[in-house]
Amino acid sequence: MSASDLRARLPSSRREAEDALDRLVRDNRFTISVFFPLNGAVLLVASAMDWLPDPLAFNAFLILLGTLVMRSPLIVGVLPLVTRRAALGVGALTAYAYAIEYTGVTTGWPYGWFHYGVDLGPTVAGVPVGLPVFFIPLVMNAYLLCLLLLGDRARNGAVRLGVVTAAVLAMDVVLDPGAVALGFWEYYRLGDDALLFYGVPLSNYAGWVVSATVAVVALDRSFDREALLARLDRTEFMLDDLVSFVILWGGINAWFGNWIPVAVAALFGVGLLKTDRFDSRLLRLPRRLPWRS
Repeated sequence: MSASDLRARLPSSRREAEDALDRLVRDNRFTISVFFPLNGAVLLVASAMDWLPDPLAFNAFLILLGTLVMRSPLIVGVLPLVTRRAALGVGALTAYAYAIEYTGVTTGWPYGWFHYGVDLGPTVAGVPVGLPVFFIPLVMNAYLLCLLLLGDRARNGAVRLGVVTAAVLAMDVVLDPGAVALGFWEYYRLGDDALLFYGVPLSNYAGWVVSATVAVVALDRSFDREALLARLDRTEFMLDDLVSFVILWGGINAWFGNWIPVAVAALFGVGLLKTDRFDSRLLRLPRRLPWRS
């Protein structure tokens, strides 16, 4: 293929690029949102159980790659709505995420003292560079799901922000016990009277109330809510990242017997079913599966 042919096939505008990404995600929903999280759960559990040799065990590149693939439906779904205001808001939230994580690692506030036990990729001052990819989509997924579930009640700012913050906190009820069981991070300096939830101190959830509130307000101010709802209405894959979350972290918690987090993950699954986001098109096998040539 000549250089001119290649240039002719490349999108010539932002709209064409967005349409091409939509088609790519839509045509690979099963691979992205079922195949990847199922395999991710198996690989992470196998790593934690010392069943995988180096360099496969907790391979940072595979973790970041898998996370980016599973995030792609959300990223592609939101991309057409990224105005200058939205970009500035997400940028500010990214800076906040790094700052609050650095504060947590170095001072123990607001989550409690913890340290990373698994290499999650390059770090700066002890904070993984990929942190925004791990954190911000969790908040956006909760925000979008709650907009759909609340309906007209989402117009009330206090109701909207309160429910979304609670949903983000519920996501950490699923995430943190699974991550601690895997050894992603570990809490210390807990004290003999520390109250733990599957190895996670309750102070962590108090910290998440702070982080979630700031993040939810930032995203709420950054994006046009009506535009988000319109995009959600015509983009069936936009919450597939939340499907991946339920499969990945629900499966990991089930393996380790963390049944309350499993139940909370299942509640998110019920929410997806209620909003018709876990539909037959998602479960339809692609013509060419990843393991076939």
